[in-house]
Amino acid sequence: MRRRRSLPHSFEDQIAAEKARLQEKITDLVNGPDRDAALKKIRQLETASHINDWLTSPGLRSPE
Repeated sequence: MRRRRSLPHSFEDQIAAEKARLQEKITDLVNGPDRDAALKKIRQLETASHINDWLTSPGLRSPE
């Protein structure tokens, strides 16, 4: 049987999906190391999203 290949997801889509999953997860967590780790990962995903936006912006030009 052949495996179905899903359509490739963009980097932004993957970041948004992971962030949404973690935000849903932290609603069930009480204050502690697991919640802190999830919040840290959310901040890292937000930073990655901002860096990706900056790198893919049309105003960014390569050095000459």
